[in-house]
Amino acid sequence: MTDIKSQVQGYNAFAKARDIRQLVNKTGNIYETLAIISKRANQLNVEIKHELSEKLEEFATSSDTIEEVHENKEQIEISKFYERLPNPALIATEEYLTGNIKSRYKDEQRRDHSDEDEERIGRTELNLG
Repeated sequence: MTDIKSQVQGYNAFAKARDIRQLVNKTGNIYETLAIISKRANQLNVEIKHELSEKLEEFATSSDTIEEVHENKEQIEISKFYERLPNPALIATEEYLTGNIKSRYKDEQRRDHSDEDEERIGRTELNLG
């Protein structure tokens, strides 16, 4: 798993209108495109939550009283960083448009892939169907 900072560097955190033809260009089907993007967004969401919980575990203290709250500036900065990250759906859409997501059906007979697609590396692979 790569660090989320390097993964989303340069991505715009704000949603913007997209040309449907650009999204459908690779698959020929908007529903298939949205399935690919949504599956990747779910993966990213799990990765981000896992990464955040690992970082916040360092600050966890076992305390008997609920009212006792310790403010830690570093913990607050980490939380603010993750709040400012682009939404996982926006990250997944950007990855899809740049060609960083490789998808295939679980049932390989349903969809043929060229050798060129199989040789690509450094991409996220999703199983559809």
